[in-house]
Amino acid sequence: MSTRTAAIGKFTYKKLLRYFLQGVLIMAPIAISIWAMVALFNFLDELLPQILGTTRQIAIDTNGDGVLEIKTVKGLPKGIGFGIVVILIIIIGYISSFFVVGRFVDFFESLLERTPGIKFIYTSVKDFFEAFAGDKKKFDKPILVNVFGEEVWMIGFLTNEDMHQFELGAEYVTAYVPQGYNIAGQVYVVKRERIKMLKDVGASDAMKFAVTGGVITIDDDKK
Repeated sequence: MSTRTAAIGKFTYKKLLRYFLQGVLIMAPIAISIWAMVALFNFLDELLPQILGTTRQIAIDTNGDGVLEIKTVKGLPKGIGFGIVVILIIIIGYISSFFVVGRFVDFFESLLERTPGIKFIYTSVKDFFEAFAGDKKKFDKPILVNVFGEEVWMIGFLTNEDMHQFELGAEYVTAYVPQGYNIAGQVYVVKRERIKMLKDVGASDAMKFAVTGGVITIDDDKK
């Protein structure tokens, strides 16, 4: 094989590799997003039949050879369970806004919060959802927080400005710093003077910047 032929082959290989990586960058986010939506759809679609007991397993001779295969059969058509669950959630959210129903929900929640074992699970899940979507959203104040050094700043969120329960003065606040490419994060209790409020950066932009390790910029994301 001549040197020219080898060079052409190497060049073609690099181009194919580059095109492949570009394809992965395009398809991976799309595929993962579709997979997540389909998984959520299937979960909700199968949830109601399981609660109602309409999902059952039967033995079927599919090939006519006497070998039985176990098949799961739902009593509801595909998609009906998903639609009913979504409608029920909307209805529950609507009727919970009424005074009497709201009082009943508050009483039931207080009962769960006082039940040993269930209390930890219920309060943790409730606080998690309220932190993102409830009336008590906590991740809506993006900040820069200085923890380890005077010239080292981390992107985080101001989550609590009242630390008296930990016997700390009014000058202390709680900062949550998410980790890149992870669902975890760190909680820091620092003095108020060690944080800077990000007035020109939205909470969602700050979260995306932090969890992606800073590989995207706010300007590029907005464009």
